[in-house]
Amino acid sequence: MRVPPFERYSKLTQAVAFMVVGGIIGSIVYHSLFFMNFNALVNMNRELEDTIIEYEERIQKLNQFKDQHTVIKIVLPVLLDNKEEKEEKSLMSELTKSELKKRLKTELGVFVGSSIYKIDSNAEMARLLLNNKIYTDVNGKDYRIEIKTMLMVENVLRVWFKAVELKLRVN
Repeated sequence: MRVPPFERYSKLTQAVAFMVVGGIIGSIVYHSLFFMNFNALVNMNRELEDTIIEYEERIQKLNQFKDQHTVIKIVLPVLLDNKEEKEEKSLMSELTKSELKKRLKTELGVFVGSSIYKIDSNAEMARLLLNNKIYTDVNGKDYRIEIKTMLMVENVLRVWFKAVELKLRVN
């Protein structure tokens, strides 16, 4: 049996190989762009879900304390960005940020309903108890929070804090 001479088809096979390789590279680029957009969409969705939950809780608390004008109605934790972490490029995901805010808000929830005139004694105690507190197993990592500022404005207790990821995990 005779084998056909492939020298005649070398240009054709090169063109087909070039097209196949181009298609593979194009699909890789398209797939990476798709996943970048999808990741951005997931982060935005998580932020919007957190905002909706926060607004629903605010509405509930405002309705609960609508006749009392001198009580704390809402606790609002605000996570400050760490410049050291940005240099290391180990930014926290939105899921981690929302989990840390939720845990701190739960712990500071004891202030809801208390008088705004008596916050000074309780706030210092909360700062001492919660400052440098370690939250374990937040999406597989441990974080130490540092409360920077607590401010009471219009029946809303705002708490600014930093979260530092602990490098060594003790089991």
